[in-house]
Amino acid sequence: MRRFLRDLIETVLMALVIYLALQFSVQPYKVEGSSMHPTLQQGEYVLVNKLVYWHFSEDFLIRVAPFLSEDDDSNIWPAHPPRRGEIVIFKFPLDTSRNFVKRVIGVPGDVIEITNGVVFVNGVRLDEPYLMSHSEVCTGRYGCRGPYEVPADTYYVLGDNRGASDDSRNWGPVPVEDIIGREWVSYWPLDNLRSTLGF
Repeated sequence: MRRFLRDLIETVLMALVIYLALQFSVQPYKVEGSSMHPTLQQGEYVLVNKLVYWHFSEDFLIRVAPFLSEDDDSNIWPAHPPRRGEIVIFKFPLDTSRNFVKRVIGVPGDVIEITNGVVFVNGVRLDEPYLMSHSEVCTGRYGCRGPYEVPADTYYVLGDNRGASDDSRNWGPVPVEDIIGREWVSYWPLDNLRSTLGF
């Protein structure tokens, strides 16, 4: 009986550890709308890697280890900060109860300019093979923008379906603290998972 209870407690504790690890490291996300077409489709489910962008402030590090000296970075990134071209899930800046998915186009310090649907970063045309076309003109809410310098601790994001995406062109960059994580793997429909795994 004692052995049974010990095994039961160990199983429950292991299940709890696995559950907490999953809660802190990954999160499911359902794609709503067509703003990321053709990369992500309406109704598609993806897993979000929440650990890859985990970071802490330099002030926190100095408090924990006062013998360390300060440098120019305000955040410490054990893995790496969001990179240009990565697909991120974040809290919508105008309503943080909603989550959006977009692609990072500009990182802090980048100068973004959009002309006739073509994106220039720091004066260089951005290679965007994931787009279906560059058919926009400089009219309406999705027209030309910039030049615009991305502020510190924020990221400029755009949808891949530029003509139908509500993004940084309309409401500005995303604060780093609102970024939940990076799109990791599409698991539904199952064909997407098979494609990702190479089956």
